[in-house]
Amino acid sequence: MTSSALPTSLLLNGREFTYAAIQQYPAQLAAPVNGYEARVLDFVRQWLNGTQEFGLTTSGSTGSPTPITLRRRQLEASARRTADYFDLGPGDRALVCLNCEYIGGMMMLVRGLERNMHLTIVEPHANPFDYVATDAEFDFSAFVPLQIKAVLAAGLAARLNRMKAILIGGAPADASLQQELQPLRVPVYLTYGMTETCSHVALRRLNGPKASGRFRVFTGIAAGQDARGCLTLRGDVTDDQLITTNDQVNLLDAHTFEWLGRADFVINTGGVKVPAEKVELVLDVALAEIGQSRRCFVAGQPDERLGQAVTAFIEGPALTPATEKQLQALLAERLGRYEQPRQLRYVPEFCTTATGKLDRPGTLRSL
Repeated sequence: MTSSALPTSLLLNGREFTYAAIQQYPAQLAAPVNGYEARVLDFVRQWLNGTQEFGLTTSGSTGSPTPITLRRRQLEASARRTADYFDLGPGDRALVCLNCEYIGGMMMLVRGLERNMHLTIVEPHANPFDYVATDAEFDFSAFVPLQIKAVLAAGLAARLNRMKAILIGGAPADASLQQELQPLRVPVYLTYGMTETCSHVALRRLNGPKASGRFRVFTGIAAGQDARGCLTLRGDVTDDQLITTNDQVNLLDAHTFEWLGRADFVINTGGVKVPAEKVELVLDVALAEIGQSRRCFVAGQPDERLGQAVTAFIEGPALTPATEKQLQALLAERLGRYEQPRQLRYVPEFCTTATGKLDRPGTLRSL
């Protein structure tokens, strides 16, 4: 699967660019490039020429996007951990199909450059295999859930199974996707991380006999909790600064945790605090069980008596009364009295962020 020759160029949207020419970008590139290609090539140029600091913007999935500066040593440390974990090295082939203007895609570039991997880069599309050669083989890639679903729907499981490992990030892996992943032989991992930690710092196996509901933190990353029960992280990838997240976790030991949900997604209904994401997981599974796999989320809506009412938002057309009754029966079986959604609301299409994550605030504002 690997090539013995070390790469001297990369493929970007089907065109070859040599590293020698990229180092002189844009002077040495005769062919025109679009805006996305120009930004990718400029990052690669900076990396090859030894730039020490890089400016990014956080994804904005839970608030306003925020500018951040990351040091080269942080990115190198992150790339080293992932490459060592998956035994990625010279000559391996990486498919880079995440948006390289954000940390997930950027780190795919850094891993490839640091480990002398062959890089095939395509602009983000639902099915990136539509934009690479039909005989192209890869050892490693990372996808958002929408992409991996599209690849599986296109009948391309065999191409995935030739890889060493696959990462899924950018959004939760819902129940229907996890079910679709089970026939795959290639190990598939859900990632946990953020821009501030230079991409993922923990992994959770999604398929096969080693599948788990728990995240495992990489060695060398110190994990803890604050007074709210939210995860804290410190290590070389954070520039040795303590990062306090808004993710409530059950910290089982120094390197293992169960993700419970975001602290800022707690609904106070009648004085009872309900974690919205706990209800979402139950709702997601129930929808799959009744053959209605759809995107959904849960939020508190103003209520005169309760202060906030637990409300479920489901993408797509309204369910039939009979199907809705079936769904509510499943929720009643699996959720406490205050956790059960008091209303189901249907939204034609959810809003998403630039990285493809569900934008809850934006969707609520649009209603």
